[in-house]
Amino acid sequence: MPRAGLNKQVVVREAARLADEVGFDRLTLAALANRLGVALPSLYKHVKGAEALAQQLSALATAELADEMTTAAAGRSGEDALRAVAEAYRSYAHRHPGRYPTTQRVPDPADPAHLAAGQRAVDVVYAILRGYDIHGDSAVDAVRMFRAAAHGFVSLEAAGDFGLPREVDRSFDQMITALSVAFRRWPRDRAEPSTA
Repeated sequence: MPRAGLNKQVVVREAARLADEVGFDRLTLAALANRLGVALPSLYKHVKGAEALAQQLSALATAELADEMTTAAAGRSGEDALRAVAEAYRSYAHRHPGRYPTTQRVPDPADPAHLAAGQRAVDVVYAILRGYDIHGDSAVDAVRMFRAAAHGFVSLEAAGDFGLPREVDRSFDQMITALSVAFRRWPRDRAEPSTA
């Protein structure tokens, strides 16, 4: 018999909490069913399987991350905005170590909410880059650079791979400063007019 009040949103939110506790790689439908106090077949009324659950968890985590990045950027520009958004990104990864990795999944094209969440996260970075007068294809390159730097840093940090004797927070701060310098000196595409 299905548990009263159990629906897809409840299942996905509980999966997110469980992933943060045990790690995304150890999240299973059986463990989730046990956590929810239902038989495993009961979960299939709400999720189609492990892959569908992972995609729904990705949609949730991407929306959460986009919200935090948007809030961090509000009222800021230039390096101040870049730093605030990068710190929000890192903070999210620290607070949600199980669900954060799912933000790197490609959104399901059949899920408009997931696509919108991914676009919101990217749009925050595009808005920051406009403050550096970076537009068009150059902005795509710069967004990729920001994402590679932020994701690379938090992933290495989560894995415990920063073993050198230097404070990790200081290294993160230096990385953001270096990104800001790079964005100020970013090469402009010849065909792109300056909007400054």
